[in-house]
Amino acid sequence: MPRTVHPERHFTERIGWLRAAVLGANDGIVSTAALLVGVAAAGTARDALLVAGLAGLVAGAMSMAAGEYISVSSQADTERADMARERGELAQDPEGELRELAGIYEARGLDAELARRVAEQLTAHDALSAHARDELGISAVLSARPVQAALASAATFAVGAALPLGVALLSPPALVIAAVTASSLLSLAALGAVAASAGGAERWRGAARVTFWSALALGMTAVVGRVFGASV
Repeated sequence: MPRTVHPERHFTERIGWLRAAVLGANDGIVSTAALLVGVAAAGTARDALLVAGLAGLVAGAMSMAAGEYISVSSQADTERADMARERGELAQDPEGELRELAGIYEARGLDAELARRVAEQLTAHDALSAHARDELGISAVLSARPVQAALASAATFAVGAALPLGVALLSPPALVIAAVTASSLLSLAALGAVAASAGGAERWRGAARVTFWSALALGMTAVVGRVFGASV
């Protein structure tokens, strides 16, 4: 009777979408909040401030989608090229590829005889998958998915950007900078903690690092807005 395998889920299964989603939401909050704070510090009228924030939301979401798609597509192209080369090597020199696979397992700690048997069995089952996983480091879990990354980045950027934009819309003009800054930093700290937890890391570390860099971005943008706003 075959042994029942206990199903397990690992944090690495989330890497494909988690990185793009966290990056998109984080960038949406930081860039839009910084834009609003900088423009508000320059003394811009409320209507122009909101138009700038909305334009930043749309431009940022499209930029994130395009950037993620291009970046991850390049990774996918590299993976396809490596797979094509490996497929050709398996067809031209199957015995040499078998020895190479056995050498990989032997280097990982198996004795030569067992490494050879494992390589033979995996080759008989699916030689290309075995080489992709153990020689090239390509697996279904970690393989590049350009469309998924682009959609995740664009959607989460828009959601993240909507937060400071909504706060700016609802806040009295005199409190826009303080309200946007406080709400954005709190949201970013929460996002950092959630992302760290989803990735199996410590929540406080994720919250602290995103809050620090976001506060720095907001502060620098406010200074720029104040300085150049006063001189224009």
